[in-house]
Amino acid sequence: MTTSLVEQSNSKLWLAAIKPPMYTVAIIPIWVGTAVAYAETRNINGAIFSTFLMSAILIIAWLNCSNDVFDAETGIDKNKAHSLVNLTGNKPLIFALSNLFLAVGILGIVAIAWWQRDLTVIGLIFLCCALGYTYQGPPFRFGYQGLGEIICFVTFGPMAVAAAYYSQTQSWSINCFAASIVVGIATSIILFCSHFHQVEDDIAAGKRSPIVRLGTKRGSQVLWVFSVSVYALTGLFVLLGHFPIWTLFVFASLPVALKLCWHVHQHHDQPEKVSNSKFIAVGMHFWSGLLLSLGFVLTSG
Repeated sequence: MTTSLVEQSNSKLWLAAIKPPMYTVAIIPIWVGTAVAYAETRNINGAIFSTFLMSAILIIAWLNCSNDVFDAETGIDKNKAHSLVNLTGNKPLIFALSNLFLAVGILGIVAIAWWQRDLTVIGLIFLCCALGYTYQGPPFRFGYQGLGEIICFVTFGPMAVAAAYYSQTQSWSINCFAASIVVGIATSIILFCSHFHQVEDDIAAGKRSPIVRLGTKRGSQVLWVFSVSVYALTGLFVLLGHFPIWTLFVFASLPVALKLCWHVHQHHDQPEKVSNSKFIAVGMHFWSGLLLSLGFVLTSG
């Protein structure tokens, strides 16, 4: 019985360390960019789409693993049982695996560029990776200065969505840019929510996250603004003609957003109760992105 409980506990720690739900952060920008391309061209290159999707997942794996390594170096994860470095006790191994994930992911992007005879997508993804590195990687560690949400918005919003769109069309689109803003905000909300339960550890490590700067109560109020903006901007872009009417399906994810905001509002200063808020935010990001994509796919062009 005791052995079984220990195994279950270890399994939960490994699942938390691997973060399966977080890989939707890689999937949604590719879906949205490709959906906009389909709405405008009525065509999708399946090989490019699937290759891009797998590459994005591998790049997120690199980001997650390398961030655990960089956080281990600053000591901010000393109380984080589900850190990959803490679970394995082997920082060089996790760092090597992270670099392997990155290399294979980049190979997929290189393949797309080769098929297209165009280096634009490589340039965009290289820049995304460079910005992703600056979030936690030395000597930058911009996440410790409270800039993580901005980096997250740019990389997983305008840059990633544009790269997915360009991989299908080899062109640019104002409609795609509008969609990328919505995706970028929804993605940044996930990172924003991840800070509420670790204020003490962040302060001890010198990390000036937005929640450290704002305080948990004001942070919970700002969360309402960010969340409402996802739906307000969708409605605005429909009115302006950048989004088809079908994208209003995104409002079906509003209950998840309200659940997130209310949960954080109630428990913003209770680390044990608010720690799951980032996973509710992942749900909001996934469903809003999926429904937004569906709206573009269903449009008649």
